[in-house]
Amino acid sequence: MKVRGERECKECGARWSYYETGSVDCPGCGALRSVGVDDRTAHTDAPATLDLSAHRTRFGDARGTLPEEGVDDLKSDLREYARKRGFIRGGELLPLDDTYLAARELLEAVDLYDRLRDPDDRDREYLLALLAGADDGDRPATEAVPDSLREARGMAAVRAVDEYRSDLLSFLDELDELGEPGEAEAPDGEREEVDERGKSEPPTVSVAGDDPRSRIDPTRALLERLRDRAKRVEALTGDVSPADADSLVDAADAIGEYVRTGDESALDRARGRLSADQGQDRE
Repeated sequence: MKVRGERECKECGARWSYYETGSVDCPGCGALRSVGVDDRTAHTDAPATLDLSAHRTRFGDARGTLPEEGVDDLKSDLREYARKRGFIRGGELLPLDDTYLAARELLEAVDLYDRLRDPDDRDREYLLALLAGADDGDRPATEAVPDSLREARGMAAVRAVDEYRSDLLSFLDELDELGEPGEAEAPDGEREEVDERGKSEPPTVSVAGDDPRSRIDPTRALLERLRDRAKRVEALTGDVSPADADSLVDAADAIGEYVRTGDESALDRARGRLSADQGQDRE
């Protein structure tokens, strides 16, 4: 999606950032009529806050299975948060952040925990640790994942990586529209796109470093490997070692870092994560 991030109210003249509010309604007077006053940028991330304090109060003393009504409410809040989140904000590619990952894992873990025949203390402690830290992006360490809940770690990685990969591909499409170095100064102007106002259409995405379009082909090649890897984990319903699940996430985030910065070490790190996991899907 491409949006004009700075809005101006046609009633009172107030200005605000769509990226911060996610709304075209004026935060000052409430008027519904506003207009974008800056250039369009690629944008997929809506404002979203994860607040699980009420759920922590509800589940703090839970034993055995969780109360059905509370589980449904918790999963609804987690799904809503995940639905709003994206990884392109105002033309900039974001990292695959810890809060999103924690919300994804908690959603999977709650569902899995509720299906366990006889959850033990370690299962419960792990679930409550996720619930305690998800707002701030804190997840229990890889080695703390109980075997009974490791599918949650694996499927959370699959879901998160799939969403991140989708936004990465969209970002690359926009990046591909950037002109070659020096192209914008071509005297005949034939390579410049023109918008409805007769002005050159500005870039909808931005990255650091020189020659960002040179990153497109290496990234696409790695994204294919990332997709194949995620599909294998999904075929196992996430039943892989927590280290492999975390490695999948690390690979996706390293690819994003390479696109943002052009840092070759990030590209090497992503390749290393994907290569190290070959043939080790299941213990």
